[in-house]
Amino acid sequence: MKRISYIFLAIAILFAAVSCASQRKMKTLQSGTIRPSLTLAKEQDYIPDIRKDMKAQRDTFVVKDGDREVLIMKAIKDEDGEMVAHDVIDAAVVTARFRNVAERNGRVDIEFQVIVPQSMQDSKWQLRFRPQMYIMQDTLDLDPVIITGADYRKAQLRGYQQYEKFLSSIVTNPDEFVNWYLLELFIERNMPELYAFKTDSTYVSDELFASYYGVTEKEAIEHYTDKLARGANNRKMSRKEKMYRRYVKVPIITDGLRLDTVIQAYNGDFIYRYVQPIKTRPKLRKVDVVLSGDIYESDRKIYDIPMSDPLTFYISSLSAFVDNRERYLTKVIERRVEENTACYIEFASGSFEVDETMGNNPEEIGRIKSNLISLIQNEKFDLDSIVVTSSASPEGDLRYNDRLSKRRSEGISEYFSRWMDSYQDSLERERGFAVDEDGNIIIKKRAEIPMIGRSNGENWHMLNRLIEKDTVLTAEQKESYCNLSSQLDIDARERAMQKFPYYRYMREKLYPRLRTVRFDFHLHRKGMVKDTVHTTVLDSVYMDGVQAIRDRDYETALTLLRPYEDYNTAIAYLCMDYNASAMQILEKLDRNAQVNYMLAVLYSRRGEEQKAVECYVRSCSQDPTYVHRGNLDPEISVLIRRYGLNAQPEDEFEYSF
Repeated sequence: MKRISYIFLAIAILFAAVSCASQRKMKTLQSGTIRPSLTLAKEQDYIPDIRKDMKAQRDTFVVKDGDREVLIMKAIKDEDGEMVAHDVIDAAVVTARFRNVAERNGRVDIEFQVIVPQSMQDSKWQLRFRPQMYIMQDTLDLDPVIITGADYRKAQLRGYQQYEKFLSSIVTNPDEFVNWYLLELFIERNMPELYAFKTDSTYVSDELFASYYGVTEKEAIEHYTDKLARGANNRKMSRKEKMYRRYVKVPIITDGLRLDTVIQAYNGDFIYRYVQPIKTRPKLRKVDVVLSGDIYESDRKIYDIPMSDPLTFYISSLSAFVDNRERYLTKVIERRVEENTACYIEFASGSFEVDETMGNNPEEIGRIKSNLISLIQNEKFDLDSIVVTSSASPEGDLRYNDRLSKRRSEGISEYFSRWMDSYQDSLERERGFAVDEDGNIIIKKRAEIPMIGRSNGENWHMLNRLIEKDTVLTAEQKESYCNLSSQLDIDARERAMQKFPYYRYMREKLYPRLRTVRFDFHLHRKGMVKDTVHTTVLDSVYMDGVQAIRDRDYETALTLLRPYEDYNTAIAYLCMDYNASAMQILEKLDRNAQVNYMLAVLYSRRGEEQKAVECYVRSCSQDPTYVHRGNLDPEISVLIRRYGLNAQPEDEFEYSF
């Protein structure tokens, strides 16, 4: 008995010690002396180390800058500020609060570390961290990071176990509440005929059962059912959600989390490397990331983790190197312009009078009037003349169809001429009149627009095309039609077609489409005297491609710029990481500062560091602004760090290693 008392006493002392330790940690947290850190991750070199074939020392090579040779080596400053060759030891902690990150192919990786000090970790706690990202005017909640103490997780699992135990106590088969022994015994004693069915496979319906014994099978089973036990079981089933909330106070969440890890031992700081890829957008220059959170003990929040200072990521993009100069094309402008359209105006048999109400004539006539209005009121062009050409279907005599087609075109011309005169008169009335300085009314003579009627005869060319594309006629029927093409007598050909079994289909479905009226509008540019003028116009396709680069829509940019094969095309290739295509273009261009810098990026991607450094040195010599720009692009910044480039002050920019 005394030994058991000692054990309980030891457990109580241990519990008190743990509780005191947790209280001390909470006081330390509340004092603000410890808190989680949001820091930058260590930068990784962008390019691999593939300089095994270099003849010089592994970290030293010679770069030509014009007429001089520059010795480049991996270097850092010593205590006296001199550059010395050295293998740089990576720092364990990055204290900077900002970083330049490069956008590639419309995406950028935002990388940071969540550091939880050892003194913040407790076995009974769960730490819930909520990173947030500020992108221009938007706030993006990132996936939470959860750090769970071992005892906290045990309590969670214990709750699930208790709930599973409760679920296992619920009876799912209602037959378990029936006392089958008593039911069988009752039937054996009181209903021997029914009991005989125990060894008989004959099916007994519920109706037959009731007719023999005055009670249904369902009622008999219900009589020998333990209703109290069933009721208790039903009450358990109705309390499942309530019991889940009682036992599982803090559910284990798996969806929507970046990490949920259980801390087993507390022998150091916990560090989690968080990488969040995002799509870039136009005018996006920076992204801020902050961290806040909570500490929970069981289902109770015991501490609000204050929001951290922001980490700022400045986004650099090769789209900034786009050449915005406008590009022009030489364009020949013709004084005379032609437009045309076709319509289907229906006529009564043998008639050439325009019937505005017949068939689809209202829609077709309305469409032609709309075209005429737009041409009459056009501010760039004057309408000179309109040629109306009518075509006929081939049924009937050829000469008759030619004359009928001619008269129909003339009838349509007269119809629209009258309409245009009326329309232009109404326009003049709306405009009123003008008066000169002497008070005389200025009468502007209206230009007459002649309409010329022509006949195109029977429209066999269109019939041939309709037959070829028709989906109703069979291949044999089409072939029989084609065999008639050798018949030069048009009337004889049409009479032969009438013997075809499919002629009725052709006449009813295809012939109406041959009765077309074609309008050819002849115009000239207002105020233009010469027949042709050569001028330069902005190449809108090219400029749309340049804008697509600025908008970081690189696929569209490549589609538009690929035929030009110029500097901006190379930029689009670079942004899409199509390095070979970009290299083919850049190597052919004059080596100005921009081209040399782009080549430095490409050579760096290919691991040709000596060429990359040489091109970068030349670009900085040509334009010192690239000294600062090099720190923004990972392909160049790794070279700057590795070889101590840009070590001289800006006003003394020179490479002398």
